[in-house]
Amino acid sequence: MNRVPFLSIIFMGISAFAGFLIPIVLCIYFRKKKRADIPPFFVGCFIFLLFSMILETLIHRVVFSSAVGTGIRNNVILYAIYGGLMAAVFEEFGRLFAFNIILKKYRDKNINALMYGAGHGGFEAAAVLGFTMISNLMLAMMINSGRIESLLGTLSGGTLTQLQTSISILTLSSPYIFLLGIVERICAVAIQISLSVLVWFSVKSNKSLFVTALLIHFIVDAITVVLAGIHMPAVIIEAVLVIIATVLAVFAGKVYRKNMVNLM
Repeated sequence: MNRVPFLSIIFMGISAFAGFLIPIVLCIYFRKKKRADIPPFFVGCFIFLLFSMILETLIHRVVFSSAVGTGIRNNVILYAIYGGLMAAVFEEFGRLFAFNIILKKYRDKNINALMYGAGHGGFEAAAVLGFTMISNLMLAMMINSGRIESLLGTLSGGTLTQLQTSISILTLSSPYIFLLGIVERICAVAIQISLSVLVWFSVKSNKSLFVTALLIHFIVDAITVVLAGIHMPAVIIEAVLVIIATVLAVFAGKVYRKNMVNLM
């Protein structure tokens, strides 16, 4: 069996560290430099955990255990529409719930919208990048130590296939691939903060911004699913994400400045 390159292991470690560092840096920055309140950060973490990782995941399990779910999985367009729609609905309504109910007394400081987004996107970075890379590192160690063979012998069916796929990715991918996760998470956090700004001001002054946030979230997720589904090179996918995150950040910045003036 092929071994996982040493450089890949190093880059996985760097990416894991970055996954946990991103939310910490953002929380400190918005607190120390922008005087944001701390509770919105942890509310953002909680809302992502509850609405995305728990509630949305429960719906996925129900859907994908049915014949309809099988049809969705086997069609990249349907899968993109379904995935984008679910992510948009659960996360944006999660934001709406947070801003209307939990963070009502913190709405006097608009910088708290960014602090919430840092928690929402930062928790996602830790979960998606940090813990995934730790899992990859553990699997890489098993592969390189020769202990993976005994584990493979105890598995069968879909579980065996999934593990074999993971092994192939770790052993055959170019090392730099494992650094692209950092770029992806930075873009994702920027998008999450931008969407938080839109929903924040939809609650305070312009309800139509909530629909805008829903549509943007749906489109962004659907595009990434399609690109991954047609096996577009990872570098191109990340380049698209950088463009999307930049454009959305500029748009959200204009909304933020406009509403700051209107609320004065």
